[in-house]
Amino acid sequence: MPRSGYNLASELMPSSRYALVTYVRNPVGEFVEQLRRELHPTIAHMAAHLTILPPRQLAGSEAAALEFLEEACGRVVPFSVELGDVETFLPTTPTLFIQVKRDAYRMRELHDQLCGKELYCQESWPYIPHLTILKTETDEQARAAYAIARERWAQFPGKRQVHVEQLMFVRENGGYWQDVATVPLGHGQLSSKM
Repeated sequence: MPRSGYNLASELMPSSRYALVTYVRNPVGEFVEQLRRELHPTIAHMAAHLTILPPRQLAGSEAAALEFLEEACGRVVPFSVELGDVETFLPTTPTLFIQVKRDAYRMRELHDQLCGKELYCQESWPYIPHLTILKTETDEQARAAYAIARERWAQFPGKRQVHVEQLMFVRENGGYWQDVATVPLGHGQLSSKM
């Protein structure tokens, strides 16, 4: 029986895509998930997250990629980022997101460190640290959602900060993303156990 979401069959499925994210499980994440449920209920199942490595096919095996991640992330000290304004990737793609405003360079450095070996991928777009709100089917839907999202985010009363101390290696399966493994940063440099 598979453990921790690991499936040996995935080793044989070259069409599977993988990504690396950090889940946002604080009031900011709750805000994004609620906004997504309101604006685009068909994707309400998605957990709020910052993407470190966008979706990609692996150059090697899942196990080798995970081994590389655990070793590389063990040397990275956890950090925090501050979020900025709601933006879009229009006209490239009808996606709304909250920009990472302060310490975005930390996410770029982490992305660059991990985008190698078994996880190397020629990415379609330059890496821009962000918190995705939603992706719509059309540009018009994105523009309408953008106006609402900007207004709501301007009224958000909480701290606009995300602490990055634990990453999640995820695999796409039938249009949904499954957690494969948790990858802590710093291997105890800062205790993340509660």
